[in-house]
Amino acid sequence: MPFIDSHCHINFHELAENITDVLAKMQQNDVQSALCVSVNLADFPQVLSLAEQYPNIYASVGVHPDYETVEEPSVQRLIDLAQHPKIIAIGETGLDYYRLTGDLDWQRERFRNHIRAAKQCGKPLIIHTRSAAEDTLRLMKEEGARDAGGVMHCFTENWEVAQAALDMGFYISFSGIVTFKNALQIKDVARRVPLDRILIETDAPYLAPVPFRGKLNQPAFVKHVAEEIALLRGLTVDEVGCQTSANFVRLFGL
Repeated sequence: MPFIDSHCHINFHELAENITDVLAKMQQNDVQSALCVSVNLADFPQVLSLAEQYPNIYASVGVHPDYETVEEPSVQRLIDLAQHPKIIAIGETGLDYYRLTGDLDWQRERFRNHIRAAKQCGKPLIIHTRSAAEDTLRLMKEEGARDAGGVMHCFTENWEVAQAALDMGFYISFSGIVTFKNALQIKDVARRVPLDRILIETDAPYLAPVPFRGKLNQPAFVKHVAEEIALLRGLTVDEVGCQTSANFVRLFGL
């Protein structure tokens, strides 16, 4: 059965220096495609290069909220870079109040620019939110993120936050965290999200699922996320793999 890793960073040096092995392991584990997600404009050429080089790798363009002193992406710059046929999403973008404190207006303005760009170029958003769910949902509503659509990636919030995102037409993506024994809130959400709105991801090289927790993550491990969701929902791994892959294709217009 085919799996798709809807969010990874295989351009990061830990994986990029062994890219042939990373891709081979994907194939061995029935992971047919992966979306390599941009976190800043300086490294965007590497992200795009991987997508251009390998038919089963797709890419996004965006600047992560954790990157404070980097080139700030204007709406037009994001739109221009998103014209490439292998760029299928805008992001990752959003709000993160966990690592950074103080006046974060720049973070909120950056998020607004990504939403505006996604609406104008007709590509979905990849949204990151950490310790900032209320403001994330507020800005999504204020900027009409529903018109772009997208995914709440590496979801770690409660069911109420998931429901608010689902109500705006967004998908919910689960990472290896859902396999962690103490991730009870995330397991609860994974049981309740409609099956046709779930994506699976690794967020590699981070957050390796059980049984690889604490080790270097890679797209091949996304099947363990599917296995956990299958277990939580009383489904076969085949059903989860096929449905989440179909969801990915639908969301990103492939």
